[in-house]
Amino acid sequence: MVNLEVSIGSMKLRNPVITASGTFGYGSEFEDFMDVSKLGGIILKATTLEPREGNPYPRMAETASGMLNAVGLQNKGIDYFEKNIYPKVSCYGTNVMANVNGSHIEDYVGLAGRMNRLEKIPAIELNISCPNVKMGGMAFGNNPVSAREVIRAVRAVYTKVLIVKLSPNVTDITEFARIAEEEGADAVSLVNTFLGMSIDANTMKPRLSTITGGLSGPAIKPIALRMVWQTAKSVKIPVIGLGGIMNASDAIEFILAGASAVQVGTASFIDPLASVKIIDGIAEYLSRKGFSDIREITGLINRK
Repeated sequence: MVNLEVSIGSMKLRNPVITASGTFGYGSEFEDFMDVSKLGGIILKATTLEPREGNPYPRMAETASGMLNAVGLQNKGIDYFEKNIYPKVSCYGTNVMANVNGSHIEDYVGLAGRMNRLEKIPAIELNISCPNVKMGGMAFGNNPVSAREVIRAVRAVYTKVLIVKLSPNVTDITEFARIAEEEGADAVSLVNTFLGMSIDANTMKPRLSTITGGLSGPAIKPIALRMVWQTAKSVKIPVIGLGGIMNASDAIEFILAGASAVQVGTASFIDPLASVKIIDGIAEYLSRKGFSDIREITGLINRK
């Protein structure tokens, strides 16, 4: 037996595998395939203060070794979440985390305050890749000043575990990780999707209604892995790695690079059991290599 337990701030995870926001719904969609309590945690699909219809179709497109999405944070808002979603997810035997989004700092603050009152939600993942309406549409996470402001404002009202999800569409992601750490974040998760596009040569039109969208999947893994490695060396708070993790070997690479935990995203669209298979694969790897604790290999390449 090997110990897979890890800590993200005050939150204890039975293993380092978390499902990524927007790829696992609210967990109920996967109950026919697995016992979701086996997971280290679930990050629910995006929540906003007010209901959002999302972007027009088409809003997903397959690409070479990946996929583009421009769903647009479709959800029914926090009121619906509290009344209809929370009672169901609060029964899961794992850490259920909310992914919070907004167009103004006030949106984030209001939503974080509401989530703070929900006892069975031990953490939020603050998605700062949303466009800041007051700054002309530039994402909060692409501007150091607005990133600092929104993290600071949320930290002032949110008392539980705060994870800041970083955008890779920046020159130096470690700068934003340090800002998150300085403003009291308990962890950072990276990377969010890369901005990309695809065109159908036959119709001579973009494959997404929004023209551009977020690229995920195996195609981004080498870049995501590099960013996690850089960030883990730059901050003392835990780093949660994601981006193209399809199997246990991928997850182990991120852990060796310094990730305390990992998120599984696009893989769940291909294989609903991908996340639990990754848990088993990590345990088998540690046993085969003679390790008794997952923490023995966290950031190992930087200790050699």
